[in-house]
Amino acid sequence: MKTRTLKKDKVNIITLGCSKNIVDSEVLYGQLKANEFDVTHESENDDANIVIINTCGFIDNAKEESINTIIRWAEAKQAGEIDKLFVTGCLSQRYMPDLQKEIPEVDKYFGTTHLPQLLKTIGADYKHELIGERVITTPGHYAYLKISEGCDRPCSFCAIPIMRGKHISKSFEQIETEVKHLVKHGTKEILLIAQDSTFYGLDLYGERKLAELLRRISDIDGVEWIRLHYAYPSQFPLDALEVMAERKNICKYIDIPLQHVSDNMLKIMRRGITRKRTEELVQTIREKVPGIAIRTTLIAGHPGETQQDFEDLCDFVRINRFDRLGIFTYSHEEGTHAGKLSDDVPQEVKEERAAIIMEIQQEISTEINKLKVGKTLRVLFDRKEGGYYIGRTEFDSPEVDNEVLVDAKINFVRIGDFANVLIESAEDFDLYGSVIS
Repeated sequence: MKTRTLKKDKVNIITLGCSKNIVDSEVLYGQLKANEFDVTHESENDDANIVIINTCGFIDNAKEESINTIIRWAEAKQAGEIDKLFVTGCLSQRYMPDLQKEIPEVDKYFGTTHLPQLLKTIGADYKHELIGERVITTPGHYAYLKISEGCDRPCSFCAIPIMRGKHISKSFEQIETEVKHLVKHGTKEILLIAQDSTFYGLDLYGERKLAELLRRISDIDGVEWIRLHYAYPSQFPLDALEVMAERKNICKYIDIPLQHVSDNMLKIMRRGITRKRTEELVQTIREKVPGIAIRTTLIAGHPGETQQDFEDLCDFVRINRFDRLGIFTYSHEEGTHAGKLSDDVPQEVKEERAAIIMEIQQEISTEINKLKVGKTLRVLFDRKEGGYYIGRTEFDSPEVDNEVLVDAKINFVRIGDFANVLIESAEDFDLYGSVIS
């Protein structure tokens, strides 16, 4: 048991879930630092006496991880290893009464919009003048930038509107301020994120303004890469593609979660699009931005998914040959439209279908990677690990996509720098090469 002292409080922030949660934790970190708190993020030293857990409540696995983490730190508090435990984020927003009842050891629970209240509870003031400023927890050369909050889409399977509320865009000026702050502190790659980035500006300016936002960010000195994530396919703003094609510092990359392709499933999922329009959009993206890498995510085993629906999805993946692809097994979420339906696809079938899709994608990824052998690619290096410098091309986002490895014994690069790499060999999801300049 720790001995109580008069030592200054130290706060350890633990982040679970998606990149949007990372940004929220970074804002919290910045606010606490401005209040002269000693703060750390996911410290391995266990030397903090206050722990704040930023939870995820999106799907079953994420909820389980969040609950297990809360329980672990609740037990640490009971053992006297920490003094205070606070929980915030999506899980807390969605299940606060249940959590208060089941894990009362937590000092207080907060929702996704309760940052000022959380700070006040800890003894800190919310500093409005810190708009655009936060402490980056990713490697400093890249940072996520949230361009909006919430979502107005009616997707059957998604609980995000329950946890995050309606769509609210940040203004051009606020985003530009954030980007300039990041660049000033060494950030080279800006990863644009939102629940739905294509909705950007509709609430503020009366029309979708993603294209103009891309132009404005592209014009800021020091921004070397801009990467677009989470673009909803229905009513996609095609003018954004023209900007992506003309601006050299906008990566030829788009993350566009399609979720499914059979008309039956798209209707049940309430996606507002058909297979025909989906295929036309994929073709248009490739025509307007030649060489673009398209990343998508899919769902296996949503209520109502038949074997024929699944076979249609497999055919779609084979035909369209996405550069990057991930797939989730459906998670039955209370409060959602699909939560009222019968969860009629057995879990083992969901997992089998997801595995089949990934086998198809693995073959596609291998073939695409082999075509890169002998080419020279610009690579941004993220880290050194296991005798290799590891980086990414403009076609790859951190954590989820392919990587480029160069042997550290015969190459030298600085982490956070770009270098040209001659690709010499390829595996399913990785490339190997040598630095040539």
